[in-house]
Amino acid sequence: MRMQDKVVAITGAGSGLGREGALLFAAEGARVIVSDVVAGRSQKVADEIRSLGGTATAVDADVRSEADMNALVGTAVDAYGRIDVMWANAGIPEPGFGMQPLAESSLDDWNNIFAVNTTGIYLAWRAAARRMIGDKTAGALLATSSAASFTAYPGFPMYTASKAAVNGLVRAAALEFGKFGIRANALCPTHGMSVNFALPPDAEVLGKSYEEMQPWDPDKRAMPLRVDRPPVLRDNAHLALFLVSDESAYMSGQTIQATDGGQFARTSIIFPTDLGEETDITAGSIPDDLRDQIDR
Repeated sequence: MRMQDKVVAITGAGSGLGREGALLFAAEGARVIVSDVVAGRSQKVADEIRSLGGTATAVDADVRSEADMNALVGTAVDAYGRIDVMWANAGIPEPGFGMQPLAESSLDDWNNIFAVNTTGIYLAWRAAARRMIGDKTAGALLATSSAASFTAYPGFPMYTASKAAVNGLVRAAALEFGKFGIRANALCPTHGMSVNFALPPDAEVLGKSYEEMQPWDPDKRAMPLRVDRPPVLRDNAHLALFLVSDESAYMSGQTIQATDGGQFARTSIIFPTDLGEETDITAGSIPDDLRDQIDR
């Protein structure tokens, strides 16, 4: 049990990678505080964890809110006496999911993307670090960054900028908090990410990656690595588990590229080469019924 009795709070855990990580961590013995901005989603995940014999508490919280992030940490401490891990996982894409030119974007969109993707990590980490320092707990801070922080995604300039800022925060936090025994790292996924990320917040939680939503033929993938199954959410969750476990006790300030498949410039998502024409650079596609939800 790699996380036996560790107290772990995860933001954006009602769906996607956060949900998958919550299930994995609980199976490894963690006591998980499941947090999500969509009302009721966190409760469903917590109920699922408990039905499997794990320990979990649900919190509805918005990572843009300082009060909510403080309350999230407070919930962990009230329920389990401390907090050992804060995984700031919540994130949002850009309006239009890659189809809006930067010149036509709005300041409101820019501010909201940064509020969730960057400030949300700062607020969650700060709240957890304050408690860890006060309790003299050698804890771990984890963020979900993105491959976009290294290789810009076409059509995602604001998202790309927000994730690059996260990587800078990782390095600064590791430098700042290291003297307290607190580590700060991030995983930067490429493949195996949640198709729900492309869907409206109220969409059904599918629990699948983009690649799982289409027939899998490894010989038609853009990535050089050939595996007989598609990349899945758990492939990324396993890296998250490693980065907060004692196995990585001497790792801090790292932003690790996950599920790359050996060709980091390519990704699993449909991106336009021309903003007037969609091209799937990985020879796959999101099914039409899901595409209709994206376009709503």
